[in-house]
Amino acid sequence: MAILDEITKEKERVGEALARVDAQREKLSSQLSELEATERVLARYSTDRRARKTASAKILSTATTSAAPRSRRRPRSTATRATAGDRTSQSLGDQVLALATGKTQQEIAAACTGARPNHIGIAIARHKRAGRIEERGGKLYATQSVGAEQHTAA
Repeated sequence: MAILDEITKEKERVGEALARVDAQREKLSSQLSELEATERVLARYSTDRRARKTASAKILSTATTSAAPRSRRRPRSTATRATAGDRTSQSLGDQVLALATGKTQQEIAAACTGARPNHIGIAIARHKRAGRIEERGGKLYATQSVGAEQHTAA
């Protein structure tokens, strides 16, 4: 029976030690998560733009190395993009102006697939202010023909 008592005491001692280790692990993991959160906040608000990567950030970045590399080149301006000739479809404003042939705003919105109705409304309002579209009896009409306007712009 003495051996069984020793085994029982050893099991209790190992169980208590395991409970202490688990408690310490939980405490350390919560401290680590708090430190990582603090580190992210400090990195966000630091004045140094070239802040060094921390050890935790390095570990996270190695997991995401399969992402496409980012270019350091500045994005092209709108004017540069328009003159580059890479635009194959009409802008929303041009679509709205082309569709203003005695149609209501709802009919124009239905014809412009993929565009949000508020964006279409903004384009129509912009054309009205510029005098390119007028409203007669709830229907929208272009004041100049689209072809003539494009020839004068060229």
